[in-house]
Amino acid sequence: MAQGSLKGSIKDDQSELIGATVYIPDLAMGTTTDSSGKFYLLNIPAGDYLISFSFIGYEKQIHSVTISSGGTTDLAITLQKGSIQLPDLIITSTTYQAVNFLSQVDINLHPINSSQDILRLVPGLFIAQHAGGGKAEQIFLRGFDVDHGTDINIEVDGIPVNMVSHAHGQGYADLHFLIPELIQLVDFNKGPYYADKGDFNTAGYVSFQTKNKLERNFAKIEGGSFGNGRLVTGVNIPFHSSKTKAYIASELTHMNGYFESSQKFYRLNIQSRLTTEISDRTKLQFGFSHFKSDWNASGQIPTRAVENGVISRFGSIDNTEGGNTDRTNFFIKSNHRFNQSSSLENQVFIVNYHFNLFSNFTFYLNDPLNGDQIDQKEGRWIYGYRSHYFTNSTLWGKVLKTELGGGIRSDYVNNISLARTIKRDFMSYTKLGDLNEQNLNAFWNETYSATKRLTLNASLRLDFFRFSYLDKLSGIQSASTSKSIASPKFTINYQASAQISFFFKYGLGFHSNDARVVVDNSVKETLPRAYGLDLGTEIKLTSKLYINAALWRLDLDQEFVYVGDEGIIEPSGKTKRVGVDLSVRYQINSWLFTNIDLNGTNPRTKDGIAGQNYIPLAPTFTTVGGINFHRSNGLEGNFGYRYIADRAANEDKSSIAKGYLIFNAMLSYAKAKNEFGISTENIFNTKWKEAQFDTETRLLNESQPVTEIHFTPGTPLAVKIRYTRYF
Repeated sequence: MAQGSLKGSIKDDQSELIGATVYIPDLAMGTTTDSSGKFYLLNIPAGDYLISFSFIGYEKQIHSVTISSGGTTDLAITLQKGSIQLPDLIITSTTYQAVNFLSQVDINLHPINSSQDILRLVPGLFIAQHAGGGKAEQIFLRGFDVDHGTDINIEVDGIPVNMVSHAHGQGYADLHFLIPELIQLVDFNKGPYYADKGDFNTAGYVSFQTKNKLERNFAKIEGGSFGNGRLVTGVNIPFHSSKTKAYIASELTHMNGYFESSQKFYRLNIQSRLTTEISDRTKLQFGFSHFKSDWNASGQIPTRAVENGVISRFGSIDNTEGGNTDRTNFFIKSNHRFNQSSSLENQVFIVNYHFNLFSNFTFYLNDPLNGDQIDQKEGRWIYGYRSHYFTNSTLWGKVLKTELGGGIRSDYVNNISLARTIKRDFMSYTKLGDLNEQNLNAFWNETYSATKRLTLNASLRLDFFRFSYLDKLSGIQSASTSKSIASPKFTINYQASAQISFFFKYGLGFHSNDARVVVDNSVKETLPRAYGLDLGTEIKLTSKLYINAALWRLDLDQEFVYVGDEGIIEPSGKTKRVGVDLSVRYQINSWLFTNIDLNGTNPRTKDGIAGQNYIPLAPTFTTVGGINFHRSNGLEGNFGYRYIADRAANEDKSSIAKGYLIFNAMLSYAKAKNEFGISTENIFNTKWKEAQFDTETRLLNESQPVTEIHFTPGTPLAVKIRYTRYF
């Protein structure tokens, strides 16, 4: 039979779309775009076909295409944004799933205060703020209390967000430098199965991609409960050449907060981007951002102090907590297309970062006279380079997609310290030093379409780390330590029919330990391994009902974690997590859409005695859901909930971190150059605890310490209105 091929790319007016669907209904044959936005279909019978091109949140396009015998048809498709339409989602055997991407359509339908809140849109991911709004949120995912990023890899435009060997905790990931309105796409997935994601990719990853240009210039003003005010502007910079696009945007946020002591929180963001085509095949991008934030905090408060009337639910024991931080990012990225099948991306980035956090977790436990307030502080430079090569070829008449990549990251951290303070006044250093950490990495990823129904993926990642630390209190320069690790990964995708496909994933990942742990202790687990296994399915029972389900297991080797709050090293032991993820999406009609995600996990330590092997604060059951509507007249909105069940707060579950159920809503209306919106958090004014810790503390007049739940109260009913003017 005479056959031909089809290849090309799918993008919007900003950039390439990953996971967009190409489908030939007459042949029940399809594929999705890869990580460079390219697609490739072989062995298509010669003839004329109507082929659909779609992506969730974009208007589907149908093109008449002629496939010639022995020839290759090349297409460049540009999709326009639209509403969510589940009938456009096609089940295929490819490794990319459209439901693993968030667009600006998704983001606009939820109450968002900062880019950290967008993490909540990842199915099964919860966050908690417990230090005044300026500190990175605590993250929960797949039975992990990820702390601030220990087991989730986060990046923005290829720049790592996670901070290695951070003053407050390993993997600290602060996304507050990203302006939400500039986000083009969010790519996410769970487990350690992705070769281009390295350190901290155990429970999963989240990758943000910002816009190359603004659809329109805009100015937005927001105001609401508790002195919440925000001003955002974005303006395209005009150029004579249509091949060059640039914009600059700024954000200014202020909030007093719902605590009795004003947070006096403010955040300033500036972001800019320039993209230019220097030839038909080569594109250059330049990105710059600067972020600065300052705040006060009321910290975690003891349950007994509230119950005894010492303080109110929104009071504080030490209202001089808080901090300040800033971050400046710069990158240059080039993308060269050799032909329609091969391209090379190179990127250089520089980050300058400062952090200063005052906390008091134990009040008067260690120092009954002055109190236990601490100051964690650091300044760092990050220099990095990464390269990524894509090519499509054929092997035995089938599509073979090859990705090769690698890079280097160097962190130079000066005066990383832990100090004792009184109401932010310095007392003495507990830790003070300089550290240097380098990571050299490379990966190889092959994806083979063995048949129309079967896709195989195999990859290997190699990482090399070097650690060194100068203790400025003792004057001792530790000998540098190095460690290498190989992380193989394997995935099978099988399409049983047009309505159902199955996937199997197995992979090894890791998270690095703090440089101060590595050089000061002869520990075997410098780079503790993660072993992941997923078995799941995608199902479309009808054109409007989509189900994604997975059974999974994730094991971690024994870890030694630097606890920045106390300046000590704490082994956590080997752990095992077994769970199930279920996501359901249903399109009621063309403008009404519902979703529900349920995530259950059984997290345990491997070495503990039964009944004493709970993992503190690890979530066991979470669910989020809601109903969204998007009318063609410009009216859109969302009503949703999020729920987390009670969970163990200590190893024997004698202390419980209480769960919560809260409801949020958003409504907006856009007409011509104007957009109005209102959002409401905690509609029913539920009393809930956002962050909880089982901590030993002593209050000023107590003779003995007490161990109990300490918490940060969640927001009461909060309303915010906004107005956007486009020009």
